[in-house]
Amino acid sequence: QVQFVESGGGSMQPGGSLTLSCAIPTTGIVFYPMGWYRQAPGKQRELVADITSDGKTNYVDSVKGRFTISRRNVVNTVYLQMNSLKPEDTAVYLCNFNPPRIDMWGQGTQVTVSA
Repeated sequence: QVQFVESGGGSMQPGGSLTLSCAIPTTGIVFYPMGWYRQAPGKQRELVADITSDGKTNYVDSVKGRFTISRRNVVNTVYLQMNSLKPEDTAVYLCNFNPPRIDMWGQGTQVTVSA
């Protein structure tokens, strides 16, 4: 059982901010592209942001300008800074390679945005 470990989620009012962290489960430095995914109840999992080993980033349109993905390769950690949160951002957030490895999905971290 080797899985990614997400942390940093919580409950926040609209307009607030949260920063998520993802620990890559390996002792070696990982250079594969990484992604943050989210899955809301009753909806399919979607890729919201990804980042290459050299820092190139992409975002789904709904989070552009509000979310920032980053990574620190030396510690095998990926981050998602979430600003101006909206209720529609409510979901379980998970990290994985992009494309994901199905055997390495972790439990995710819950983000709930409501008044």
